[in-house]
Amino acid sequence: MTDSKPWIVAESTPDEQKHAPATLRNRDAIVAVLRDILPERGLILEIASGTGEHAVYFGRAFPGLTFQPSDPDPACCQSITAWTEREGSSNILPPLQLDAQAPQWDVQNVAAILCINMVHISPWESSIGLFDKAGKLLAPGAPFYLYGPYLRDDIETAPGNLAFERSLKSRNLRWGLRDVADMDALAARNGFTRESLVEMPANNISLVYRKQG
Repeated sequence: MTDSKPWIVAESTPDEQKHAPATLRNRDAIVAVLRDILPERGLILEIASGTGEHAVYFGRAFPGLTFQPSDPDPACCQSITAWTEREGSSNILPPLQLDAQAPQWDVQNVAAILCINMVHISPWESSIGLFDKAGKLLAPGAPFYLYGPYLRDDIETAPGNLAFERSLKSRNLRWGLRDVADMDALAARNGFTRESLVEMPANNISLVYRKQG
C-alpha cells in the first residue's frame, strides 16, 4: 500500500509522535471485542498501525500478549516508536515496515492479526494482499480482526458513511468503503470463515474471521 493515509493529526511533537483523534473514540470498543477473540499468549500482528496509539493501548490492555505493530509509511513507524518509548511498553516490538501488497512479510509465529481502518483507505489490491498473507501466516483457529466502515446489502448506509465515501473518492478513486459480502468472499478464498460481525460506534463494524483447518 503506497498511498499516504488521510488521518487527521491533531498534534505532533518534535520526536515524531502523532495523534489521531479517532483512536480515543474507538479503542475501548475495540478492546471489548478483542477480549473475546485473542488468545492468552502469543504474538499479535497489527497491520497498518498508523500513529501507534492503538498498539500501546492494546499493550496495556493485554499484558500477557506481545504486539508487533507495522506500517508501510516510515513516518508512521517513527510515530509508533515514539509512542512506545513514551509509554514504556515492554510487550510492544519495534515496528516493521510492512506493505499489504508486498510478496511476503518478514514475520513468523503469529497468533492473531489485527487491521484497523486500512481497507477503505487503500486500493482493493491491498485487501487481496492482506488476506493472502494472513492466510499463509495464521494457523487453523487463529483470529483475523478487521475494523472500519463497511457497506452491507441488507443495511441502509448511514449518511455520514456516504459522505465519507465521497471524501475518500475525492482523494483517491481507488479508495472507498468495501462491501462485507466482498470481504467474506475474499476471506473464503484464503481459508477463512467469518465468525461474527459486531456493530461498533460511529457506524463502524468489527469483522472477526477464523482460519479454517
